[in-house]
Amino acid sequence: MEKVTIATVAVRAGVSRQTVSNVINTPEVVRPETRERVREAIASLGYRVNQAARQMRTGRSKLLAVRIEPARDGINGSVLDRFLHGLTDAATVAGYRVMLYTASGDDGEIATYEELLTEYDLDGFVLTSTHHGDPRTSWLAERDVPFVTFGRPWGAPDTHSWVDVDNAAGTAAATRHLLATGHTRIGFLGWPAGSGVGDARREGWASTMAEAGLPTEDVVAVDGVDSGASAAERLTNATAVVCASDSLALGAMRALPGRAIVGFDDTAVARAVGLTSVSQPLAEAAGRCMDLLAELLDGRAPTTPTHLLLPPSLVVRRTA
Repeated sequence: MEKVTIATVAVRAGVSRQTVSNVINTPEVVRPETRERVREAIASLGYRVNQAARQMRTGRSKLLAVRIEPARDGINGSVLDRFLHGLTDAATVAGYRVMLYTASGDDGEIATYEELLTEYDLDGFVLTSTHHGDPRTSWLAERDVPFVTFGRPWGAPDTHSWVDVDNAAGTAAATRHLLATGHTRIGFLGWPAGSGVGDARREGWASTMAEAGLPTEDVVAVDGVDSGASAAERLTNATAVVCASDSLALGAMRALPGRAIVGFDDTAVARAVGLTSVSQPLAEAAGRCMDLLAELLDGRAPTTPTHLLLPPSLVVRRTA
């Protein structure tokens, strides 16, 4: 089999060898569309950066760590699975490897940080599932451990770089779609207050309804199909429902047959049952996280932390 080189990748992507090198070593200088094309070529050809040579040159392990989330109901867990897949792809292109770990709760995760930093020559972390009062970021920052987060700090100072999806924009788009199709009684099925993501998703719906001068009616449930169905039964006046997750949307579909339903996350289940849902740009978010962490590790990061808020998209199917 012919050896795959930077030149091979350059031909496949239709760019110069220098552009391929820039995507691997200094991705921020390459236009996003070109960067994505080169990454696709690298992945399809199976090109691998010479890891040993890079470690000798940089003095770093090129090893990153990220947590695997609990399986939960098997529906919403697939969202972070897709993010991890995208992160692993982006890390490979940049010459890094990704170590996965599990942990229960913030304290358990911080204890795992200590173990991993002691046992492995880690370069940095990518954190997911940020939340109010999150102690993980301050623990890493106090010890000068490089990290970025997929998710905003939710109320804490923006002292580190992060990438997030504009959750409010997603539910606002869903609500506008329902308004455009003639619905004026649009309910919301979300999570208990206090979840940064859940609160943002509710706000997108509520603000759009307020702009239209329409009343709001909402209920909350612990995420899951059964609890979503039980809560949705109380939305007796709604002709349409915007939901904070696809799990809740499936419950609403069961409890409110014939109503227009929109979910969030565009999971495989949503596609299978024809559920209209808000899709997150997870591969792009993962690639941006990798870019920001690579900048930080290479000493190329700007003085002010970078905050990227990516727009989601509404995928319209038969339920709305």
